[in-house]
Amino acid sequence: MSGNVLVVGGGPAGLAATKSLAAVGRSVTLVEKEEILGGAPIISGYAKLVPSGEWASEAIGRMVRVVEAQKSVDIRTSTRVSELTGDAGAFNATLSDGSTVSAASVVLATGFTHFDSVNKPEWGFGSHPDVVTTTQVEQMISSGKGVRCPSDSRKPERVAILLCVGSRDRQIGREWCSKICCTVSANLAMEIREELPECSVYIYYMDIRTFGLYEGQFYWRSQEEFKVKYIKARIAEVTFDGKRVLLKGEDTLVKRPISIPFDLVVHAIGMDPNTENPAIAEVFGVALEPHGHIRRESAYDSVAGTSRAGIYVAGAAIGPETIDDSIAQGQAAAMAALGTTADAA
Repeated sequence: MSGNVLVVGGGPAGLAATKSLAAVGRSVTLVEKEEILGGAPIISGYAKLVPSGEWASEAIGRMVRVVEAQKSVDIRTSTRVSELTGDAGAFNATLSDGSTVSAASVVLATGFTHFDSVNKPEWGFGSHPDVVTTTQVEQMISSGKGVRCPSDSRKPERVAILLCVGSRDRQIGREWCSKICCTVSANLAMEIREELPECSVYIYYMDIRTFGLYEGQFYWRSQEEFKVKYIKARIAEVTFDGKRVLLKGEDTLVKRPISIPFDLVVHAIGMDPNTENPAIAEVFGVALEPHGHIRRESAYDSVAGTSRAGIYVAGAAIGPETIDDSIAQGQAAAMAALGTTADAA
């Protein structure tokens, strides 16, 4: 038997689990399919994180460096788990490079996939370069180049952020709320206003869900300090009038149609289940919930448990999640995995 823990996924949840296990002297094999660790915040080039305001490259980068410095952690990047046999306390994993790893327990921190706005064609993504996603705006900011219109690199004077793109939309099979988009959008709006004080930023929404303490930190602050304007609306389509991007729909508070030009339209994209979840479920023998996320068992009966004993799950693999909560779940999963490894040892 091995006391080793196999952690799959090197994003915030996986890093937190690995860091926690290494801190108590447990050996860990960390498998990451990408070439680098850090998950979506690093690979997708996020800017300032919610709610800390720290740059993703610094905050998540610190976690990566701590994990990389641990002698008890074996990091395997550009690698996948192709097969898992055995039971809790005595798993054997075959990796995509042909090597094998023994582990007492497994933590799945396999994350999510950003919604592809191509699946919402009426809102203009792919038909004009000045219709972009929140992830693209994050990349503009984190690169240091600033927010610009992709069509001609000009500084936008008017920006519209459209909420719930790929969330709460039964017509495209996305019934769930992605939890963090409202807050991220308010944060991005403030960052745009900070960089471009003359730029007017409008957020178009059906509901605002800046939950908990985020209401004051982001929703009210963005309005009162940064003069971001919120419009309750139903957006019908996003087109191009030959000069600027044209937003068409209905202002649902005053019950009137709108047709408003913008320099830049931003889709606040949601969090889809990891597109590889069917394959992950098959390899690890775990169940998925109806929308395709990895199913987490009742928190009243287990910590981070899945449908298979000895395999635990954390972070956005279970559904839309914040980075801070993903980190906390990774730490909890580590504690659960530690119990299995202690039994094995």
